[in-house]
Amino acid sequence: MTLRVLAVASEMSPLVKTGGLADVVGALPAALAPEGVETRTLLPGYPAVMAALGHGETVLTDDDLFGGPAWVQHSRVGDASVYALVAPHLYAREGGLYTDADGVDYQDNAFRFGALAWVGARIAQGALDDFAPDALHAHDWQAALAPAYLHYSDRARPATIVTVHNIAFQGQFARDLLASLRLPPESFHMDGVEYYGAIGFLKAGLQLSDRITTVSPSYALEIETSDFGMGLDGLLRARAAVVSGILNGVDESVWSPATDALIEARYDASTLDARAQNRLALQRRLRLDGDPEAFLLGVVSRLSWQKGHDMLLANLPALMARNIQLAVLGAGEKHLEESFLAAQDAYPGRVGVKIGYSEELAHLIQAGVDAFLVPSRFEPCGLTQLYALRYGATPIVARVGGLKDTIIDANEMAVQAGVATGVQFSPPTAEAFALALRHAETLFRDKATWRSLQANGMRTDVSWRHPARHYAALYREAVAARG
Repeated sequence: MTLRVLAVASEMSPLVKTGGLADVVGALPAALAPEGVETRTLLPGYPAVMAALGHGETVLTDDDLFGGPAWVQHSRVGDASVYALVAPHLYAREGGLYTDADGVDYQDNAFRFGALAWVGARIAQGALDDFAPDALHAHDWQAALAPAYLHYSDRARPATIVTVHNIAFQGQFARDLLASLRLPPESFHMDGVEYYGAIGFLKAGLQLSDRITTVSPSYALEIETSDFGMGLDGLLRARAAVVSGILNGVDESVWSPATDALIEARYDASTLDARAQNRLALQRRLRLDGDPEAFLLGVVSRLSWQKGHDMLLANLPALMARNIQLAVLGAGEKHLEESFLAAQDAYPGRVGVKIGYSEELAHLIQAGVDAFLVPSRFEPCGLTQLYALRYGATPIVARVGGLKDTIIDANEMAVQAGVATGVQFSPPTAEAFALALRHAETLFRDKATWRSLQANGMRTDVSWRHPARHYAALYREAVAARG
C-alpha cells in the first residue's frame, strides 16, 4: 500500500538552496518512490521558487496568514510534486532565504516559518481534497512548529517526524509572540513550546513529534550529550527511544564523474588517469601553478568556526613549506573570508580562493583535487565528503558525526585489508589536523596506496537506496503506532 508523506521544508534543490538541507529534501522523494512512498513537499513561495515553478493550480487559500493573504499552489518539477506557499508579505523580498542583504535575520522570521508550519499542519489534517497525508515530515527548525500545531489541535492528525539537520540552528523567538503565532496559552511550558523563557521552534518539534531523526547514527548519539546537544541534550535523552540516525545519500544523477557535464573530463574508477585533465583545469581556473606533483587539497564549504577552517589556516604556513596546493570555494564569516584571500595573496600559485558559490567550480574541485578537507568540529552528516568519495578525491575528515560514519580511516590495518577510503583525525584541533595532513601526504606519495584509497571511495555505495529504505520503514512504524 502506498504511504503518503507531506514533507515540509524551507528549501529544496534544485528550486532553492543554501546548503545540504536542500539536497536532502530534493533527493528524498524520488528515492522513496520505489519504497511505496508518495511524497509531496511544501515550500515557501520565495521569488526563486515561483520563478522556477511558474503558474500552478491553487489548492488552498487563506485570507489572513499572519498579516496578509496567502494561497498554496500545486506544481510539478520533473517527477517532484511541490506545494508552494505563496504569501507575498512574507516571502516576496530581496535578500536571502533567512537574512536580508546585509546578512541580518529578518525580523519576522517567526511568522515566515510559523506560516509554513501552520499551512503544513492544515494540509496534514486533510485540508486538500486529493491528498491526505499518512505522515508529516518536518525538516529543521523552520518546519518544526508543525507538530506543535497538530498536537494542540482537537482534530485527528497523522504521524509526525522531525529531522534535525543541524541542532545548532534552533529558531528561538520572544514569548509575547505566542498568541500571534496561533499557539494556545497552555502550550507555553517545558513540555510544550517553551524553551528557556522563549518559544523554541525546534524544541517544540523535538518535544511533540512522534519520531525524531538526524542525519547520521553517530550524530544521533552525540546530540544527547552536553558537548553537542546545544542545550537540547536533556530533552533528547528523555526521548531517546524515538531518536534515530539515518545517513544522507547522494543524488547520483547530479554527482557522478562518469556523466558530469560540469567537469573538464569524465571518468570512473577504471579511468582515474583522466582526473589529471580536471586537475589542470582547476589549477588554471584558480591561477595555481600547473605542477602535476603537488599534493592538491580542496575545500568547498561554508566558512565558519564549526567547519574548522581556522584550523586549516593555522596549518597553512607549514603546508606551504611543502609541495602542497590549496583550492578553496566558500563564503561565511568575514574574518575567515579575509584570511583566505590574504593567504592567496601571500602564496600566489599555491593557494587559490573563490569567495561565494559556484556549482560548476564545486564539481571541478571534487574532480580535480587529490584530497578533500572536512575538518569540522561537529558535523551532523556532511555531503561534500560523500561527493569526494564519488569523485576519487580522498577525504581528510574530523572523527565526528557523519564524517566518522562515512569514511574508513587509512590506519595500517585498514590499508592492509584494502578497505580504507580516507583519513580521520581526533580530537578536532589544529595539532591533530596537522598530523592527519602529514599522514595523508605520505599516503599520497605512495601512488599504489593512494590509488587504492581512491578506488575504494568510488566503489562505496553513497546513494539514497539504503537511507530511503530506513526512512520508509520509520514512516510505516510511526503510522502504525498512531493506529
